[in-house]
Order: sequence, then structure tokens, then C-alpha cells
Amino acid sequence: MTPSPKRPVPTDTRLSHVDADGSARMVDVSEKPESRRMAQARGSIRMSTVALEAIRCHRIAKGDVVSVARVAGIMAAKRTAELVPLCHPLGLDDVQIELTEDEALPGLVAEATVRTTARTGVEMEAIVAVSITLVTVYDMAKSIDKKMVIGDISLIRKEGGKSGSFSAT
Repeated sequence: MTPSPKRPVPTDTRLSHVDADGSARMVDVSEKPESRRMAQARGSIRMSTVALEAIRCHRIAKGDVVSVARVAGIMAAKRTAELVPLCHPLGLDDVQIELTEDEALPGLVAEATVRTTARTGVEMEAIVAVSITLVTVYDMAKSIDKKMVIGDISLIRKEGGKSGSFSAT
């Protein structure tokens, strides 16, 4: 397969991850001041009531689903730059993962809150944390329910940085 030729990007385009010849690049944040940053993301996994009950009652053969998924989410947040191209590696000050039951789904809702003091935000870390938390739930409970559905993953709130605060609500 022949790579497509690079096309020059118009000079009035302000794409932060593209250089003048159209190549992907990491954004230079070296001149930005450090500031406190926080991001929250949320997602869900729908499952059978049987699977939810098995998770609730610790009857999953692989172990305590909620505890393992929480640790997986924390680990994922810390490794986001290895997973998402052009993402800056960040030292994280705090990662909190909450998993709550939602009978209306039925299933679990995962929420990640990530904090740091840095030159760039932690939105991707929060989204990756939620994603891997939910994938871990799927992995651990798939012997009971292979039809589980992961979805609705989104940024729900952020604070800090040049763009300021954001809330999805």
C-alpha cells in the first residue's frame, strides 16, 4: 500500500496536533505554565441481572470484580501516554475510580476522577481509566454474560488550564 502524499495545511488552520506539512505532531507545552488540573469521565456496562447479582455477591470465579477493575483503571490512567498517540506523559497526583450499581441498566457505572499539576490536562487519563475499568469488568464477568455492552463513555467535567472549566451537565 502506497502512503498518501502529505498535503500542506492552510496557515489559518489551528490544528494543535498537525504541523505545517500536515504531519501529526505532539503539541509543545514547554512554554505553558503549570496549573492544577482535574478531569472526570463516566461510562457504563450493561449486563444481565444474573451477572450483576454475581458481581454484587462476589460469585465471579476470577475474584472481586469491583476491586480488580478499580486497580485496572488506576493503572490505565498512569499509562495513558503509552496508549494514546501524541498524549503527554504526566505525573498524576490522584486517580479515584468509583463503580456503582445501576439497577435501571442493569449494570455498573464507572466514574474516574484524575488530578495533577501540569502544563496539560488529564481528560484522556480519565477517559482511558473509565474505559479500562469497564473492559476489566467485562473480562472478569464474561463467563456469565458475554452480551455485556460497554458504552456512554464521556468527559463529564474538567477544571484548570487555558480553557478553564467544563461541565457536561
